[in-house]
Amino acid sequence: MDILTELGKIQSPEDAIEVFKQKKLDDFQLSRILKITHPEVLKRIANAVLVCNPDKVFVNTGSEEDRDFIRQLALDKGEESPLAMEGHTVHFDLAEEQGRIVDRTYYIADPQDQVSSLANRMDRNKALADIQSNMKDIMKGMTMVIGFYVRGPVGSRVSNPALEITSSVYVCHSAELLYRNAYASFQDEVERQGHFFTNIHSQGLNRTQDLPNARVFMDRQYQTTYSFKCTYAGNTLLLKKGNHRFAVDKAVYENRGKELSEHMFITGIHGPGNRVTWCAGAAPSGCGKTTTAMAGNVFVGDDLAQMWIADDGSIRCVNPESGIFGIVEDVNLEGDPLLMKILRKPGYEVIWSNVLIDENKVPHWVGNNEPRPERGINFQGEWFEGKTDKNGKPVPLSHPNSRCTLRSSCLDNYSPEAENPQGVLTRMFTYSGRDADTMPPVWVAKDTDRGVVIGACIVSAATATEVGASGVKRAPWANAPFIPGALGDYMEAQFAFFGSRDIASEYKPVMAGLNYFLTHRARGGDTDKLLGEKRDVKVWLAWLERYAHGEVEFLSTPIGNLPGYQDLKVLFKDLIDKDYPKDLYDRQFSLYTDNIIRRIELQEEAYAREEGIPERLFKILAEQKSDLTNLKEKCGSVILPDDLK
Repeated sequence: MDILTELGKIQSPEDAIEVFKQKKLDDFQLSRILKITHPEVLKRIANAVLVCNPDKVFVNTGSEEDRDFIRQLALDKGEESPLAMEGHTVHFDLAEEQGRIVDRTYYIADPQDQVSSLANRMDRNKALADIQSNMKDIMKGMTMVIGFYVRGPVGSRVSNPALEITSSVYVCHSAELLYRNAYASFQDEVERQGHFFTNIHSQGLNRTQDLPNARVFMDRQYQTTYSFKCTYAGNTLLLKKGNHRFAVDKAVYENRGKELSEHMFITGIHGPGNRVTWCAGAAPSGCGKTTTAMAGNVFVGDDLAQMWIADDGSIRCVNPESGIFGIVEDVNLEGDPLLMKILRKPGYEVIWSNVLIDENKVPHWVGNNEPRPERGINFQGEWFEGKTDKNGKPVPLSHPNSRCTLRSSCLDNYSPEAENPQGVLTRMFTYSGRDADTMPPVWVAKDTDRGVVIGACIVSAATATEVGASGVKRAPWANAPFIPGALGDYMEAQFAFFGSRDIASEYKPVMAGLNYFLTHRARGGDTDKLLGEKRDVKVWLAWLERYAHGEVEFLSTPIGNLPGYQDLKVLFKDLIDKDYPKDLYDRQFSLYTDNIIRRIELQEEAYAREEGIPERLFKILAEQKSDLTNLKEKCGSVILPDDLK
């Protein structure tokens, strides 16, 4: 049972066209929709119109006139407000909805369907009743906007066409900055790929009391998402993580071993002779993925990556997005000069969300290293220095999940390769999280199977991107919230892809862990200050780039290969003009074996509770634990780099 068809009852393109003629489209909008002739596309749209029952329908072709209409409508409706700098607006989500509502996000499942143990599922009939009771007539009195997008460069082997149907003009405006409007080529892309995603959203009356009934549903069988009574972009801009889930399914169950869909940035690192080596890297939201992407010399993306094995035996990556929906907390001129140029200088279009706006209509946020205003308006209303909530807890200047939305092409280091349908040849893959006390800043897997295990074993402190999240948790591949099926299937797809015989020997990937959240306290100090700086990531990436080309030395350890001191010392001086003392190197790259062994045991215990996990994972973890235990017996619980030579 397809829920959308069950509710709308339209089963033929002829009936769909009658809906458009008789219901909500004026002659001008009708002429636009009739340029789409694909029967399945017409039926999805018509059923959405009948279910949601808007007063008007606007077909967004992506023209500058349409974008102007959307920008102005967002202001007229109050979904956004103008700021002092031309082209800048601000949007506020409800105070209680400042992140993904993971507790109210469900996969629609039939009894035989396998769903990730890390996700929620709901029976199809129950989901039908929930969607019907909440989405029926939800757009009454509103305008439905229909957008036609492609998640990836038009013509790419792994791009996915997708409809975004919503009553939120803020969502439409965000989509225009973050995705490629492909109205003119949408039908050709659907026919070329043989599928498309459908996304239907309405914020309804946008009231706090409606939030307990807010839902995000994903129907994998019909590649359709439903979202209602919510406004945070992570819950409503379904082109993003909703459709990312469908792309993960496609990689795991349709093209296993041939493509992957990952929660990864894509950036290019300069090496000697001005060569560019492309890197893709995973990190949970709020763990520095945008900062790491910007640390590269040439930028393609900061959040998602579609990758495949090309005919020449190389791994190619494209960014399904064309913009940035980035966390702004701790973004400042020292650590993020390219991004700050867009945020603080005129000439760019930016949507801010959940920051503080002062009396001069200027945005501010925690960690911008600028003078703080004493009062303003933020995510919970009026704010002043020293304000506390009902529990006496200080209300921050801005929410930790405050965001900026902008086009990637605004960045000075933006690469035109981002629009290359053939993708960028990617040699390096990194995995990281907020790890305060265990792993070194960078380590490289000895082979691709061990690289897959690095990704499987990401551990991270929870961030503000999920409502109600707290503590330290496992974050496999930083993709766990977006893996629809069994975790064992996804892991097997990782082993099959990176270990594929189709990858040519000269393109074998370098797979590494990154961690720049080590604290002084974890290495003998007495503060929680980071044992390094944000800009150090340039050095870790540069060392990996040289490693990929066989130009640096390394120390072999049970967890992987570590950089040597002399190479890092030179890179720190050459790249960021910073001295790198041997004492700091020793603290960062010593192996604290007890911590690492506990981390391994955490993974062993957690994965032992899962069904279908490949035996390769347990074998590699057991080997690492045994080797670390033997090393501890010889050298003690803290093993210095010099002990490994």
